[in-house]
Amino acid sequence: MAKAKDIQAAGAGNPLWIYNPWLDLVVGCGAWSAPLLLITYFARNSSTLAWSVAFYGLALFFNYPHYMATLYRAYHRAEDFERYRIFTVHITALVALTLVLSHFWFAILPWIFTLYLTLSPWHYSGQNYGLFMMFARRAGAKPSNAERQALYLAFLLSYGVLFLSFHTGPSSDLLFISIGLPGRVSTLVVMVLAVAFVATSAFGLSRLAGQVGWRPLLPALTLFSTQFLWFLLPTALSLGERLQIPQSRYSSGVLAVMHAAQYLWITSYYARREASAENTGRWRPWAYFGVLIAGGIALFVPGPWLASRLFHRDFGASFLIFTALVNIHHFILDGAIWKLREGRIAALLLDTRERVSAATAATGSRVAASFRWLVGSSPSARMLRIGTAVVLVAWGTVDQVRYYLALHDESLTYLQRAAALNAYDSSLQMHLGQKEVEAGQMEQAAAAWQQAVRTNPSDPAPRNQLLKYLTGKKRFQEAYELTHQSLQYTPKDADLLVNHGILASQLGHNQEAAESWKKAIVLDPSQLYAHLYLAGELDREGKAEAAIPHYMTYLDQITRHPDQARPEEVIAIVLRLAQCQVQAKRTQDAEQAYALAMRIASQTGERRLESFAAIGGAQLEATLDKKAEALRLYQRALKLDGTMNDPRSEATDWYGYGLYLRDADFPARLAYACLLKSELLMKSLKDAPDIKAVTAAREDVGKRLAGKADAVRRNPQPVIEEALALTLDQATGTNHP
Repeated sequence: MAKAKDIQAAGAGNPLWIYNPWLDLVVGCGAWSAPLLLITYFARNSSTLAWSVAFYGLALFFNYPHYMATLYRAYHRAEDFERYRIFTVHITALVALTLVLSHFWFAILPWIFTLYLTLSPWHYSGQNYGLFMMFARRAGAKPSNAERQALYLAFLLSYGVLFLSFHTGPSSDLLFISIGLPGRVSTLVVMVLAVAFVATSAFGLSRLAGQVGWRPLLPALTLFSTQFLWFLLPTALSLGERLQIPQSRYSSGVLAVMHAAQYLWITSYYARREASAENTGRWRPWAYFGVLIAGGIALFVPGPWLASRLFHRDFGASFLIFTALVNIHHFILDGAIWKLREGRIAALLLDTRERVSAATAATGSRVAASFRWLVGSSPSARMLRIGTAVVLVAWGTVDQVRYYLALHDESLTYLQRAAALNAYDSSLQMHLGQKEVEAGQMEQAAAAWQQAVRTNPSDPAPRNQLLKYLTGKKRFQEAYELTHQSLQYTPKDADLLVNHGILASQLGHNQEAAESWKKAIVLDPSQLYAHLYLAGELDREGKAEAAIPHYMTYLDQITRHPDQARPEEVIAIVLRLAQCQVQAKRTQDAEQAYALAMRIASQTGERRLESFAAIGGAQLEATLDKKAEALRLYQRALKLDGTMNDPRSEATDWYGYGLYLRDADFPARLAYACLLKSELLMKSLKDAPDIKAVTAAREDVGKRLAGKADAVRRNPQPVIEEALALTLDQATGTNHP
């Protein structure tokens, strides 16, 4: 590394460093990026709990204070407060209103969070660019307008590459809404942007080096490499499918910590220089950072706790809302108040003397007077500051403890303690419910899921667990009421609508069930079971024509995804479709449906269903007077029956075949033998309510046979075998012995 004296000597007499070379390069310029990113990447799976707690703890001392540093800069001087009034008052009020409304409309959270995650790297890039230009000018460079635009474009292009990476393809994060750019298009555009980045960087950096040389640009070049490491390199690795970095990693974890530390590094320097320029006395760094830490805690911790404890809002969702909106407010405010082209900021950051005193003139507004009293030396102000700080730090400590306990999802005791501190956290209650299940405490688990549902009614996870529990206990009325209430919060949840319809049908609310399934289909036409259940209800109501398209849709989708249903289920649905087609007088379609059912049953070894399909097809062919087909199908069914140990079904099918032979004018002795076979099978059953009808039909045919019936009765087997082998050509065409 170049010697500090050599570097400081360059730059037209301006000192190059902010604090000292090592601190400036490591923290301010981000020289620690590569090692910290590598450590985080390789160690993140070693102890998820430890890393989560560590980063949550670092947030108290880096992330939270860095937001407060912006507020301190914008609000502590009346002149700045009035100058940026559109941001300090109006934008702040709008963000605060959004914060309140979003607690009553959680559906907006993904949009807010997507905006936050998308703007975060933009904000990081803007800060890096500003610090880059600060160091370049402190080194003595005087970039022209073309050079500034080229370098700014380089930073902008690096952000654009990351933006494309974020919004390529579908999102795997429920809180992030991806634009869904096609992968090929995104890759092509990224390559173009990367080439443009190299070109603009080479132009701008070479021109700056031509003015002051490369050595004085060491901090600026380090910042440039930091921008590359933060944004371009991860995208390049993800394109090679070696590393996939979720969007949230750019707004939490090590990148956020590095950015926050960088921000505190420069704002603390600015505050010290400002205090010196205004002659307000010796700058007290510990007091300054104490204010930032306490103020940072005040921004993030009390809000979610109050929202959850007082208004019973989900703590996790509330924390995400505060995080996103505080960040968005920070991005807007920060972009307004930090500009090197402003004389006062340039004077303090570039270490010049002109225009400082003129820019530090104070006003006598009540805001300034109140702030001066608050930071003054009066005993009451001092006690207020100390008391507020103590309360906030204690609150932050409790928040840390609760977070630590909640992360121990393997310990029922820890989860119960976390819930005792704040029970209005749906994620915590879900983990607690799972541990209660593992402990065999189902009632306690159900209580945890109920609490999660009350806390966040739009979250499907606890609702589904509770529904599973209630239906398993046959508490259908409670389950029905749960789905009914949940639909008020998520009326466009197709899965919920399907479940609500099932429960409504279970309780006899058939019309409500049908309407629920219809809504589910409108929202998501691929809802298999919504089509199936609606078809069944329409079928039950005798609306065969209306049921057919829903059966067809179900079967069409099942053929594309055969793993979603068992063969016997598919065969049963095909048979229901065939019966509806018969009722709707779509006889040709019904013939094809019965044939399909038999084919599937034959291929899957479902003999009972194959027999049932054959009987249905035979009855249809009989009504169409297709005797040859009817004979073939009846005989197929009876042969299948003979291979199964199911005398009831076999008796029923012999009865049907006997009636067909009788009514279709086939030899009476064949019909008599079939009916006799059915009667004998019926008598072998303990409970055969149809035996009287079978006996009556057999006796009626026997009268036509006169004395020949006794011969068949004494030795029916040859006649039965003849009936099984009967063809249309063999039939006499008359109903005589």
